[in-house]
Amino acid sequence: MNVRVYYNLHKKRLSVQEKVNGVWKVMRHVDAIHLKNVSFKVSEAGRQRVLQQKRKNVHAFIIGEPTNELDPTQHQYQIVGYNPYLKERFFDGTKYIDKADGVIINNRLVYALNAR
Repeated sequence: MNVRVYYNLHKKRLSVQEKVNGVWKVMRHVDAIHLKNVSFKVSEAGRQRVLQQKRKNVHAFIIGEPTNELDPTQHQYQIVGYNPYLKERFFDGTKYIDKADGVIINNRLVYALNAR
C-alpha cells in the first residue's frame, strides 16, 4: 500500500498519509521512513500559491511503499531536494527527479536510490 510523505513544519517531523475511503489522511508522524517504488509529486497550483503569497503550504510529496529492505550502507544514494522558489520539481542538483527505486527520508534529508 502506498503512502504519501511530507515534512510537517509545525511538528518538525515527517507526516505519513494513507488513503482512507479515497481520501489522503495523516496516519502517523515519524522521524525517518524508507520507501520503495517511489514517485516525487509537486502540485503546481500549490507551488504558485507559495510564490504569490510567500507563505509555505503542503504541495510536494514523496509517494511510495514502506519497506525495511533498504540498506543505506550497501547502495549509492544521491541527495534529492525541493525548493519551490528555485525549481518547479524535485531535483538532485543537476537534473529533475520524478522517480526512484527507493528513498530513505531522515527528517528533512532525502536520499534516493537510482533516481531518474
